[in-house]
Amino acid sequence: MSDASQEGGPATPPRTTTPSWATPAKPDPRRWWGLVVIAIAQLMVVLDATIVNIALPSAQRDLGMSDANRQWVITAYTLAFGGLLLLGGRIADLVGRKKTFMIGLVGFAVASGLGGAATGSGLLFGARALQGAFGALLAPSALSLLTTTFTIGKERSKAFGIYGAIAGGGAAIGLIAGGLLTEYLNWRWCLYVNVPIAVIAFLGAAVFLHDKPERGRVHLDIPGAVLGCGGLVAIVYGCSEAEPRGWGDGLVIGLLAGGVALLAVFGWWQSRAPHPLLPLHIVRDRNRGGAFLTMALAVIAMFGMFLFMTYYLQTVLGYSPVRTGMAFLPMVAAIVIGSTQISARLLHRIPPRFLMVPGALLAAAGLFTLRYLTAEPAYVSHVLPAMLLVGLGMGLIFMPVMATATSGVAPHDSGVTSATVNTAQQVGGSIGTALLNTIATSASAVFIADHLADAARKGGGLGLTPAVRDQIVKNGVVHGFNVAIGVASAIMLLAALVAGLLVNGRAPKQGRSPAADGAESADAAV
Repeated sequence: MSDASQEGGPATPPRTTTPSWATPAKPDPRRWWGLVVIAIAQLMVVLDATIVNIALPSAQRDLGMSDANRQWVITAYTLAFGGLLLLGGRIADLVGRKKTFMIGLVGFAVASGLGGAATGSGLLFGARALQGAFGALLAPSALSLLTTTFTIGKERSKAFGIYGAIAGGGAAIGLIAGGLLTEYLNWRWCLYVNVPIAVIAFLGAAVFLHDKPERGRVHLDIPGAVLGCGGLVAIVYGCSEAEPRGWGDGLVIGLLAGGVALLAVFGWWQSRAPHPLLPLHIVRDRNRGGAFLTMALAVIAMFGMFLFMTYYLQTVLGYSPVRTGMAFLPMVAAIVIGSTQISARLLHRIPPRFLMVPGALLAAAGLFTLRYLTAEPAYVSHVLPAMLLVGLGMGLIFMPVMATATSGVAPHDSGVTSATVNTAQQVGGSIGTALLNTIATSASAVFIADHLADAARKGGGLGLTPAVRDQIVKNGVVHGFNVAIGVASAIMLLAALVAGLLVNGRAPKQGRSPAADGAESADAAV
C-alpha cells in the first residue's frame, strides 16, 4: 500500500498500460527540414510531367522523331508512373519508406541523365519510362513519410497544405522552367536539371528523414502489376500504331483487343488474389467509381490539349519556348482559382456533382472553342478565352473528385485509394495523349495530301511554290489539332455525363473533412 493509503489519504489510482501505438511520438525537432526534402522530391516528380512538353518540339527536331511517335516522350513517363504507382506503394511498405524514397531519387536521377544524353528517340523513350517507374517508387513513399512525420493536428494540416501547394504549382513551374531551359540552354537540360535536384534531396533524406517500421508482413501482387501494366501498354501502343497502319490493321486490332483482355484478366485476378494490388471493393462503390472514371475522362481530354497547344504556339504561331510557357499560365491560374476559391468554398455546401458537372461542361466549352483555330495568330481572341474556360472547369472538377474518391474509406484503404486516384489521372493522360495524337496526325495527313494534290492539279503541272506548300502543311497541322480537340471536347462531355449519373453523394457535413467521415465509417464497421 502507498503512504497515502496508510495515512487515510486518497488512494493512488490504479496504473494502466498504454499501448505503444496509442502513445504520441515526440515530434522530431528537424521535421520541417524533412518536409523541405519531401517537397523538393515531389516538385521534381510533378514538374517532370510538364517541363518536357515545352521542350518537345525542339527534341523532335533534334532526334528526328515522327509526329506519330513524339507522344511517347510524354506517354512513356505517365504510363510507367500510373501503371506502377500501386505497386510502388506496396514496395515502400515492404522495403521501408525512407529506403524506397532514396532508391527512387537515385533511379530518377540516373534515368534523367540517360534521357538528357539520348542520341536517338528510342533511348529517350526508354529513359522517360524509367523516370516514370522510379517516380512510382518516389511519390507514394514521399506521401507516406509525410504522413508518419507529421502526426499533430495543426502541424499535419500545415504540412499537407504545403505539400498540396507544391503538387498544384508544379505544373506551372514546369511550364516556365521548360521554356527557360529550352530557350537559353537546350531541351536536354529539361532532363539534366533533375540530377542536382535529386542529389540535394538524397543528401537531405539521409540526414533529416526517419522511417517508422510497420508491423506485419506486406505482400506484393506481381501478377496483378504485370497484367494491369501490360494491358495499359498494349492499349496505348495500339492507339499510337493506328496512325501509320490504320485502325483496321490486324496489329492495331490485336493490340487493342489484347489490352482489353489483359485488363479483364486483371479485374478477375484482383477478385481472387489473396493480397490484391487493387481491392475491388474500392472501385465498386458507385460514387467512388464515378469519381475515378470522371477523373480519367477529364484528363484524357486535357493532356491532349496540352500537347496540341504546345505545338500550335511554337510551330504555327512561332512563339519561343519561354513565351509558350507563359502563355499557359492563365490556364494554371484559372485552375487554382476554380479549385481554391470556388470548389473549396462550396464543397461542404452542395453535392459534389453540382461542381463536377458544371466544371466538365465549362471545360468542354473551352475545348470546343479551340476547334476553330486557324493558322493565323489568334491567342487573345481564341486561345486565351478557351484556356480560361478549361482551367476554371478543371479546377471545379479536381477537388470534388478527390474528396468523393477518398470519402468513407477505411483508414487501412486510404493509401491504395489515393494511389488509385493518381493512377486514373496518369493512365488517362497516357491514353489521351496517344489516342488524340493519332487522331490529329491522321487528320493532318489526309488534309495535306488532298490539298497538295488539289493545288498541283490547279497549277496545271507547273508545281507548287515552297510558300504555298508550307501554308498547306501549316493549315493541315492546325486542321488535325482542330479535329482531335473536337474529340477531346466530346470526351469531356462524357465526363460530365458520368459525373451526373454516377456521383450522387451528398455534400459532406459542415465542418468535417472526408477523411473524418471515412474514419467514422471505419469505426462504425468495427
